[in-house]
Amino acid sequence: MKPLSRSELKSGLVSRRSDDHKGLFGHALIAAGSRGMAGAAILAARAALRSGCGLVTVALPGSLQVSVAGQIPEAMTMALPENSSGAVRPEAVEKLEQIHKDKDFTVLAIGPGLSVHADTARFVLLALSHLPIPAVVDADALNVLALQEVTGSRQLLRSRAQGCVFTPHPGEMARCLRMTTADVAKDRAGAAEKLAAEWNGVAVLKGRGTVISGGGRSVLNPTGGPGLAKGGSGDVLAGLIAGLWAQLLASNRATGDLGFKAAALGAWLHGAAGERAEKTKTPWAMTAQDVIDQLPAAFAKL
Repeated sequence: MKPLSRSELKSGLVSRRSDDHKGLFGHALIAAGSRGMAGAAILAARAALRSGCGLVTVALPGSLQVSVAGQIPEAMTMALPENSSGAVRPEAVEKLEQIHKDKDFTVLAIGPGLSVHADTARFVLLALSHLPIPAVVDADALNVLALQEVTGSRQLLRSRAQGCVFTPHPGEMARCLRMTTADVAKDRAGAAEKLAAEWNGVAVLKGRGTVISGGGRSVLNPTGGPGLAKGGSGDVLAGLIAGLWAQLLASNRATGDLGFKAAALGAWLHGAAGERAEKTKTPWAMTAQDVIDQLPAAFAKL
């Protein structure tokens, strides 16, 4: 298993022309956050904005809207119905469906900081079933799928008309595949390939030597370091992949498996930005926000 070449990675970058406008670069919808986990929504949205995506909307529990909106002025925010625990309720999907008719979202990123409350679990399953757009499935959305019957999750994901990119860390991968984390570690490529095949999408197994697998092809990401082993790093990657994928889809300037391209490029940029952050902040002191701050340098390096 080898890394993608620099030219293949660049094929995931959407070119810019002098007469371009924001509508050409897609609209990412970030469904994230719950009480105590607003930061996950903020990080994912900031990463999507740094990706070059034209528009970003963050959908989150209504009680969090004001505080989150102040942290990401370039993004739009949408208040969703929530329960007494501060977690999204299932009827929020109806609101997203209605707004999608007007906003025409390009890609959904779902999961960062959502919680696995029963109400939110229902929301996740309904969103993946009813929103007719590609989805980056991360964090608690993966955990919700892992809690379902194996055949149920598989059937839901295989019935989607649009593709998915799954972004588990080893523990989440183990839960999704009903394996142990030790077994995942023994055969990282095999685990990624199995999830991609069973769930009919692209699997991004995070960790040292991130593996991207989908469509019968697996590649190894060469960038990144131990400084990325911090809370929030995964939220950044999910938002980044969603933003890159939205551009590829909306611009019509690329061909091939666009989900795979966005996942591979996102992993490379995320890792390269992490390496830059390590040099300036050290692996100990760097944070997920530092990774976002270094994304411009990572793009320039590519």
